[in-house]
Amino acid sequence: MDKASGAKASRPSLDLVLKLLREGDTLKVTRLDRLSRSVLHLVTLGADLGERGVGLHVIEQGIDTDTMEGRAMFGMLSVLAELQRELIMANTMDGLASARARGRVGGRRPKLTADQTALAQELYDTRDKTVQQIADLFGVPRSTVYGHLTGDTVRRQPKKTLDRA
Repeated sequence: MDKASGAKASRPSLDLVLKLLREGDTLKVTRLDRLSRSVLHLVTLGADLGERGVGLHVIEQGIDTDTMEGRAMFGMLSVLAELQRELIMANTMDGLASARARGRVGGRRPKLTADQTALAQELYDTRDKTVQQIADLFGVPRSTVYGHLTGDTVRRQPKKTLDRA
């Protein structure tokens, strides 16, 4: 069992199973879209299994590539699996665009409020505090402070080095 999407061609468990299969074996999967959602990958995989003398049995869809009808059904359902993946991607992109049009912004909420960011910028610009001191003030890592400072004034402070005499 893989935890990765069927859209990925290389998955650790699938790669291992394909490596272990021998002539006369049959690879059994529940549904074709669990194996892959790319027509190219499915066709390539089907051809590779066929050349190696390994059968493919798709349980829920009743496909058995040992038969002529099974191979034909395998080809047709490969196309449908890729279509389903493309529809999911298109619907996701449409949903994100719609959310953006309504003013929604994705991603995490900023760690610092606008007031905290303004104060951090002021403390940094006036050189009253180091980035580490600003980070300690707000209880966040230095990288968070750097992420909130405006780019035109940010100069990463050099790391302290030990003088070796």
